[in-house]
Amino acid sequence: MKPKTIIEPFRIRMTEPLPVTSPEHRAERLRGAHYNPFLLRSRDITIDLLTDSGTGAMSAAQWAAMMTGDETYAGSESYYQLQQVVSELAGHKYVIPTHQGRSSEHILFSAMDVAGKHVLANSHFDTTRANVEYLKGEAIDLVIEEARNPASLHPFKGNMDLGRLQSHLEREGERVALVLMTVTNNAGGGQPASLENLRAVAELAHRHGKPFMLDAARFAENAWFIHEREPGQQDRSPREIAQEMFRLADGFTMSAKKDGLVNIGGLLCLNDDALAETARALLILTEGYPTYGGLAGRDLAALAVGLQEVTDPAYLEYRIASVRYLHTLLDKLGMPLMHPAGGHAVYIDAGKLYPQIKPWEFPGVALCNELYLEGGVRAVEIGTLMFGKPDPDGGHDRTAPMELVRLAFPRRTYTQSHVDWLGEVMADVFERRGRAAGYRVRKQGEILRAFTAQLEPLT
Repeated sequence: MKPKTIIEPFRIRMTEPLPVTSPEHRAERLRGAHYNPFLLRSRDITIDLLTDSGTGAMSAAQWAAMMTGDETYAGSESYYQLQQVVSELAGHKYVIPTHQGRSSEHILFSAMDVAGKHVLANSHFDTTRANVEYLKGEAIDLVIEEARNPASLHPFKGNMDLGRLQSHLEREGERVALVLMTVTNNAGGGQPASLENLRAVAELAHRHGKPFMLDAARFAENAWFIHEREPGQQDRSPREIAQEMFRLADGFTMSAKKDGLVNIGGLLCLNDDALAETARALLILTEGYPTYGGLAGRDLAALAVGLQEVTDPAYLEYRIASVRYLHTLLDKLGMPLMHPAGGHAVYIDAGKLYPQIKPWEFPGVALCNELYLEGGVRAVEIGTLMFGKPDPDGGHDRTAPMELVRLAFPRRTYTQSHVDWLGEVMADVFERRGRAAGYRVRKQGEILRAFTAQLEPLT
């Protein structure tokens, strides 16, 4: 009989102490952080689920590779090792390393000159949208309707709405710069896109003469969901599925701090000669020489190993099962969640949890702060603070489509006992949900305000 418990497919050989703090300490630190969890210091956090970006643990093989990283400025052997791994996985002609994913996005959108043009996506995440808008383009989300309904059990809520995509391409074709698919769809609950949908989106984009690109930060998790959920894919390995996903696209950006299993790094991969030449020129201006792209040789070496490890079925089964385990715990509590469980995070519907808090009073921020005050747990709001817009006339913020809180799991970092403890913290927060109150913004930046905004309680 197959065991019901999914164990971590690794042993732990190094430990790091977790800060354990008092309620009084946490209340003081949250006030000092202006009620924005981004502004907390790591020494004041017990369980950090702010992001899965660059926060995971590397393997022994990755650490070993770092010791032999080639730090040559131009022509590093570590780059050519990475180039070979990426070429075998993705098949693109040009492999351009960057220091992280948002750099890849900025270079791509600059090279494609998106000013005055549309970038069509299932959903843009915050840095992707910010880069498009900073460069005077328009980021347009065309995700399927089911993605806006947290209770929907659609297995591929990251899919693009093909009808809306075709209509937009036919109506605004001259203004469309590119079509982009985020896999998995971070803004929409870590939900995957199906291979069938990816094929159809690629075909539509190419029929209208538009490049089709991937935001491939969590490509391996998306490939696992295709393997697990899509008819006809069960006999294919995650790596084989990932290879087909990549080969459908004309290029991709990647924050390698997610499914690259490293603490720093990104990729921009392209097939078009002229576009790649422009991108590499921009990279030299801002990141460094094209064979290091703002990274040390040891970082390139660790990434080459991580991109091979991440498609291991045992790792992916454990990864998805870990997230699903917390999702099930919270679902049994009655916590309103984004269903089904995503790949890298559990998403809580904070708007439904706190109906007494209006969207422009940031129910997601309220939940994040309740979690920190209760147990030193840091999460992130994926709602109106992150995706809304301040009203230029001083009225209520223009609100986001959903008011979510993301509990993002660092890779290979926390154990089941950590998750069980987290479930107890969540139960206490859920029990007093009727007493939570909202927040107002005291100070905010013009770009990506969620990172640095200062808030204050409404009561």
